[in-house]
Amino acid sequence: MMGFFSSASSHIRGTAHKGEEGAPTDSEPYDTEELDENEGSIITSLISQLRVGMDLSKVTFPTFVLEPRSMLERITDFMSHPDLIFGAETIEDPEERFIRVLQYYLAGWHIKPKGVKKPYNPVLGEFFRCRYDYPDGSHGYYIAEQVSHHPPISAFFYASPVNRVLIKGELRPKSKFLGNSVSTNMEGENRVYLLGRPDDPEYVITMPNMYARGILFGRMVQELGDTCTAKNDKDDIHCDLDFKTKGFFSGTYNAIAGRVRHKNTEIGEISGRWSHVMEYQDSRTKRKRVLFDAVKDGQNVTTKWVPAEDKQEPNESRRLWKHLTQAIDEKDMEKATTAKSAVEDAQREQRRVTETSGKDHVSRFFEVKNGRWEPKLVLPTDPAEADRAMADWLGLAPTP
Repeated sequence: MMGFFSSASSHIRGTAHKGEEGAPTDSEPYDTEELDENEGSIITSLISQLRVGMDLSKVTFPTFVLEPRSMLERITDFMSHPDLIFGAETIEDPEERFIRVLQYYLAGWHIKPKGVKKPYNPVLGEFFRCRYDYPDGSHGYYIAEQVSHHPPISAFFYASPVNRVLIKGELRPKSKFLGNSVSTNMEGENRVYLLGRPDDPEYVITMPNMYARGILFGRMVQELGDTCTAKNDKDDIHCDLDFKTKGFFSGTYNAIAGRVRHKNTEIGEISGRWSHVMEYQDSRTKRKRVLFDAVKDGQNVTTKWVPAEDKQEPNESRRLWKHLTQAIDEKDMEKATTAKSAVEDAQREQRRVTETSGKDHVSRFFEVKNGRWEPKLVLPTDPAEADRAMADWLGLAPTP
């Protein structure tokens, strides 16, 4: 979840206190926006109901703070720059393969809507599927499903068999009100597999936490913060990635730093800003290189192919939230609130029916194995057969 609130100007809550937390002086213009008087009063009313430490999973946020897509679709941002990871299995140097996986992961953060907004909270059983058609004629396939409501868990699976890449994992967000900010602890992990390297089992990457600052005073701004890890246990290579929040009197927004170690020896250092340019410096040669330039290459996002809404099932994300998305695009907040409530009320009724019947919800695409949510499909080892299997399983076969 990329944030919680649209950016609010200080007039909503009175004049901002100079120098206080949440009053950014060097944030990007794209990261802030102003609310009108009516929206500001709604935010003020919402804040009055919150208490420090409160779990926000049951709090209903106003529709004008929403990014018009589901969290299940939001995860696809990490598949937007496939050129950074395709071909990594052909690299003999395990350290270089590790850096290529880091590039894939770091390149997904720059994609975000204007201001500080949050995607829709998926409802139980909701799913999102899409296909990627690459210039060389190969394909990628993605499926994500909301597999649990309490606690909320989103499971996802991406595969491009011909390009020898597979990515799967789950997200378990937990949000809290902290006073002048809202935090989301992003539990869960990404697991990356280079299929052409069966001796290179998996790369496991966790997520940073997310903050919306300046709730009570100052202008609101979104930040990624805290440390996540990337590791390949087989080769004993790991990296602690520190997403730095801006200091009280110094620092900058969106900064990142990390140290890559191979068998307890530091081999390189990552620095820069995830919204701008990130670099890697080899500790031995001191040579620097760009990992990802979001300013220069951020617009080169791979297009998703999604079935038309009338071809989607009722619980597919874009069809499920269709009326809410339309209302947000039309800036009709009354209509948006009605549409959002309709989906949430239907979800509550479905849960009531399920609980009354004594039956448990059964996920369609995923199942728990050894404590992890895994796709129910087992891919064939042959790349062409695996590609057909993914297309058939998801109903995403390309038109001949």
